[in-house]
Amino acid sequence: MGPPVINVRNLWFSFAGQPVLKDVTFEVNEGEFLALIGPNGGGKTTLLKLLLGLLTADRGHIRVFGQSPRKVVHRIGYVPQDIHINQNFPISVMDIVLMGRLISSRSRRRHSKDDKLSAEKAMEELGVWEHRDRQIGDLSGGERQRVFIARALVIDPEMLMLDEPTASVDTKGQGEIFEHLKQVNKKVTVVLVSHDLMMISSYIKSVACVNQFIHYHPEAEITEEMVEICQCNVDLIAHGLPHRVLRKH
Repeated sequence: MGPPVINVRNLWFSFAGQPVLKDVTFEVNEGEFLALIGPNGGGKTTLLKLLLGLLTADRGHIRVFGQSPRKVVHRIGYVPQDIHINQNFPISVMDIVLMGRLISSRSRRRHSKDDKLSAEKAMEELGVWEHRDRQIGDLSGGERQRVFIARALVIDPEMLMLDEPTASVDTKGQGEIFEHLKQVNKKVTVVLVSHDLMMISSYIKSVACVNQFIHYHPEAEITEEMVEICQCNVDLIAHGLPHRVLRKH
């Protein structure tokens, strides 16, 4: 395991006067595949945005790659939970992925040869190269999500952060996404928010329960006790069988 790439100490954050995160302290090592789990409103997405420098903490210490998040955002690929794209808009998969290069270098307006080579590499890695000329609206939900992950990877980031990457994706599509993320994790640290514990338990290396406070576990095993602590309304039974709700929230 490599050195810490995320270091958070005594982090507090409030919104409109209401506490969202309280005294959060944890580290993420290089090469980790960390899942952030917890109830809706527990602060998972907020924590992710703080790590990206999209929000500013009330107090506490955040270092990513040893610096403040805003100074290293170019080293991080990000896939937000809600990506609003008009599916009827005539834009190709290749164009969507290339947008990641423009975002990382706002001074450029045209795509270079290197941009296109990086896009090809990212799309091949996510298994969507064959769809490069198709319209984004013609793809399935799982295929679209892999395109958005490819867009995040087109800058060759050292870390990938994803917020609910398999939301609204069927079971087959979820499995495909996590298989690709497993390959990505061989060279990139991965941090993601998820509720699907049965799916992620086969891929992650560590887990953090986020419910205002944080409970970090350096192993991939997800137990019922952990879910109770985190107050997660999640499925711990295999896909295709009735869900078992451990605790309401």
